[in-house]
Amino acid sequence: MKPIEFCGRSLEVVRQFPATIKRESGYQLDRLQHGFDPQDWKPMTSIGAGVREIRIQDHGQYRIIYVAKFSDSIYVLHALQKKTQKTRKTDIDTARHEYEALKRKLLK
Repeated sequence: MKPIEFCGRSLEVVRQFPATIKRESGYQLDRLQHGFDPQDWKPMTSIGAGVREIRIQDHGQYRIIYVAKFSDSIYVLHALQKKTQKTRKTDIDTARHEYEALKRKLLK
């Protein structure tokens, strides 16, 4: 089972989600740890190769952006609540920044 590592402020953001969303987030991340895909996800190629987002919809839209292609861990790059259909540029930029920082760290 792969461990999960949270990058940047992602853990802090997930902790601020409503209780039902936190529970569902934990369940979907547990599926990843056991080698299964989340129930609702999509690739986020605009952020980087292998980056995906978990989509949770319950009284709003919540997203957890992660990468699981590395052998050592699952990395949560960013978490957010969406207010519109389109993901905000600042959220994409934050996830992209965390992904680039992660790649630099892993290549050392």
